[in-house]
Amino acid sequence: MGSLPTIKFILYMKKRFLYAALSFLFLASTAFVIIKSGSKHKSRQAVSLQLLPRKSSLAYSNEWPKVQKNAAGLLNKLRQNENDIKSLNTLAALFLQEARITGNFGYYNKAVLECVNRVLEKEPANFEALSFKTTVLLSKHLFAEALIVGKQLQEKFPYNAYVYGMLVDANVELGNYKQAIDAADKMISLRPDIRSYSRIAYLREIHGDIPGAIDAMKLAVGAGAPGDENTEWCRVQVGKLYEQSGKIKEAEMQYNIALGERENFPAAIIGLARIATAQKDYQKALSFYMQADSVSADHTIKEGFAEIYSLMSEPGKAKEAAEKNLEHMLSFSKDGNEDLEIAHAYMAVDNYEKALEHAMIEYKRRPNNIEANETVALVYYKKNQYTKAVPFIEASLNTNCKKPELLCNAGMIYAKAGDKVKAKMYLQEALKNDPLIPASLKKESKEILNSWK
Repeated sequence: MGSLPTIKFILYMKKRFLYAALSFLFLASTAFVIIKSGSKHKSRQAVSLQLLPRKSSLAYSNEWPKVQKNAAGLLNKLRQNENDIKSLNTLAALFLQEARITGNFGYYNKAVLECVNRVLEKEPANFEALSFKTTVLLSKHLFAEALIVGKQLQEKFPYNAYVYGMLVDANVELGNYKQAIDAADKMISLRPDIRSYSRIAYLREIHGDIPGAIDAMKLAVGAGAPGDENTEWCRVQVGKLYEQSGKIKEAEMQYNIALGERENFPAAIIGLARIATAQKDYQKALSFYMQADSVSADHTIKEGFAEIYSLMSEPGKAKEAAEKNLEHMLSFSKDGNEDLEIAHAYMAVDNYEKALEHAMIEYKRRPNNIEANETVALVYYKKNQYTKAVPFIEASLNTNCKKPELLCNAGMIYAKAGDKVKAKMYLQEALKNDPLIPASLKKESKEILNSWK
């Protein structure tokens, strides 16, 4: 393909976590080290920086020995000089990448902050440290704080594409979509690469251009190194976009390619589990989810277990899986702000009062974000308060997002609120390509449409 047009042009011509995370080169560490505080900062307690063991099969990946070897050198340098800025930044990058691979953001976010705070004590304007700090703030859902640091970096480094990537992410999460488009437009003009292409893909998706999103995400895959975690993450996103388009065979191919390039890649395994679920091969789906669960702590795996058991008419096991997911999310969120995910976890156990509590916390944190609005609307729908759901679902449709799940939710809400015209329009649009969406949602949506025939 030729060069990708800028975001502004695309959205003018065409008028849809999760943001694409920042991409890092593989830098690595291992072993256990205790770095004592320097005499200049005696109030700091000794802190242990440790690369945690990987789960089972992840420890047998080809990259792991390299990760361990690189770490030994980094940690040895820090033993000799605890304030070695270059080594601290390199270790921070390693921890960020390890968090992506293992899903253990709770520990690694703290480790990254320990590294970068040491750097910033010496060099308050250090670009790498501030960038890594912004990435952690985004990971912890502290989007407003991340935007502040991102803008500070923009003032100091106005021609650095990496900075604009962080501005895209923060603005998207806050619902500042125009500002996100401006930042993405600047980013790709400075450096068209895997990071900029993936962000363009997401912006196209949330603005209703699924084919354009697929094109951009394919460019992201092509710009990356095969087998690299970031590249295969982008390939999985191509598969997810195909799912939305009803192109299940194409999606399955993307997941299998990703697994061929990166063994036991959990995101690809989860994708195959979704396809097996849609094909009603529940034992196969369970097998995939179990495989993914052995290498990742992703909460969508636990949600998958609950869905499968429900479809297999095993309500006891479904309830147990949903309760385990809620317990996991509450524990995971102790140092974060995952109220949106917690709201969904409470809905899964039919605790709609607690779900609404957390959904409103998320909404007040970022009232313009379409996912936050959709979640509030969905809770009100579950509570049979349909008129209260309407303004929130309307807000979630502001960007012309055509994600089938969103359109189904909108259609069902409008149906219950008495607006048959809008309900029919959204449900037909959602289901026209027979997309891969949760079976219960598809069934309920079809039942509403069929009741009007």
